[in-house]
Amino acid sequence: MVFGGVMAIFEGIAAIARDDVFVATPNFTYEFSLTGWGWVHLILGALVAAAGLALFKGATWARAVGVGLAGLSMIAHFVWLPYQPVWSIVLIVVDGFIIWALCAPRRGSPA
Repeated sequence: MVFGGVMAIFEGIAAIARDDVFVATPNFTYEFSLTGWGWVHLILGALVAAAGLALFKGATWARAVGVGLAGLSMIAHFVWLPYQPVWSIVLIVVDGFIIWALCAPRRGSPA
C-alpha cells in the first residue's frame, strides 16, 4: 500500500506541477482539469500510504480502510487512463494486488 500510495503521490505532483507533460484528450466524458486530477491523486495517494503505514503498526482498522481506499484509487486510475495509459494500468494492477492481499486469509488465523 505504501508503494501504491507513493506512486499516486508522484503522479499527482507531476499533474499539478506540469500540465504540459500529459496529453489532453478532447471530449472525454470525465474531463476535468489536469491540476484537479493531480490533487485527487495526491490526496488519495497520501491516504493510501498513511493506511499502509498504519498496517505496519498493526492497526486493525487499516485493513478495511485500505480495501476501500485501494478501490477508490483503482477507480481514479481507470478514469485517468486517457492521460497516462501505461502508468494507470500499472497502478490499477497494484491496487488490485493490494485488495487481494488485504482480503486474503492470513497464515495461522482460523479460516
